[in-house]
Amino acid sequence: MQQFNEDELKQLIDELSLNQDIKITEIPDIDLYMEQLTSFMDSSLKSQKRDDQDKILTKTMINNYTKAGLLMPPIKKKYNKRHIILLTLIYYLKNILSINDIKRLFEPVLNNIATPEDDLISLEDIYSTFLDVKNIELSSFHEHLIEKSTMIKEKTSIMDKDGKDTAELFLIVIMLIAQANAQKRLAEKIIDTYFHKPENPA
Repeated sequence: MQQFNEDELKQLIDELSLNQDIKITEIPDIDLYMEQLTSFMDSSLKSQKRDDQDKILTKTMINNYTKAGLLMPPIKKKYNKRHIILLTLIYYLKNILSINDIKRLFEPVLNNIATPEDDLISLEDIYSTFLDVKNIELSSFHEHLIEKSTMIKEKTSIMDKDGKDTAELFLIVIMLIAQANAQKRLAEKIIDTYFHKPENPA
């Protein structure tokens, strides 16, 4: 395995392109048909793909979100800015939360998802705040990761050079998973405590 250092760690973070988002101003003002919508999402979020063959969004996904009540049906087979914002939020949330948890999270805030009038917080404000918070977190991500990798280097300092880099990378991955798991569990705990489960229809 190649040698590993802090500069390479920073390069890996930069290559993730985590700060490349769909800005409100980049969302088309015109409504889109299904194929236009999936194409727009795929090209706008392509930097988020792990593999070039991955699909950001498919027709089946959109239909499933609509059936689950996470997304309002299209209007005359077209999707508007509100659809695109919701789909982008769902894209990020579904990597951590179940579809049922996302629904529980949205319901008391967006109420009737089809109409903006009864939103507790406007969907555009939710999305803008999400992007702001995400960028704040990313700004300190590298610094915190370097601090933890320094601690890991100290723990592996007595190892032979041949296996040292592999051991450090292994421990960094374990550390990231432990951190992600703790944050995921806390998000789920908040949902379980404060966001009531949707009642099953009689």
